[in-house]
Amino acid sequence: MQTVAEVMTRDARVVSPQESVQRAAQLMDELNVGALPVCDGHKLVGMVTDRDITIRATAAGRAPGDAHVDEVMSTEVRWCFEDESIDEVVKKMADTQVRRVPVISHDDQKRLVGIVALGDLLTKSGQIQAAAQAAGQISSPSEPERSASYAGGYTGTPQPGESMTGEAPTGSLANPPGDGLSGGSPTRH
Repeated sequence: MQTVAEVMTRDARVVSPQESVQRAAQLMDELNVGALPVCDGHKLVGMVTDRDITIRATAAGRAPGDAHVDEVMSTEVRWCFEDESIDEVVKKMADTQVRRVPVISHDDQKRLVGIVALGDLLTKSGQIQAAAQAAGQISSPSEPERSASYAGGYTGTPQPGESMTGEAPTGSLANPPGDGLSGGSPTRH
């Protein structure tokens, strides 16, 4: 079984919640990425995407130098552990229509240890068919949601103990490991 640890990017660049939206966009440009993990110290607290910046800041008339990342970031983020199987993460990406999943530590700190992207799965995992199928599901159109905590296409509310698909939840910052609650809403990354 191939695990996330074998394909993830370690030492992912992050942005703090208090950074300006402009600085987040500059960092995305420098790194040629469309999403950044948001960390308070080493603790993962959200994700910010180029779409978050466009919809929640620019379209809303906010000045990029004055708006802070925590005002536009998505806080309900799907995450995984580095010892999870590639198959589990591919399914998670497809089910929640996300392209990037932060990888966090098993401890209560929710420390960011890396990030795994669909591209990593396509180029490093050897599971091209599964990753390609996930890419097709991720790319299918969904209804827009414009709330500050959620930028994906799912608008239903899972019941405690179940995910959006009715399966056991995997992980969400809204409900960290060990709290017994469901995984929260997905966010496009």
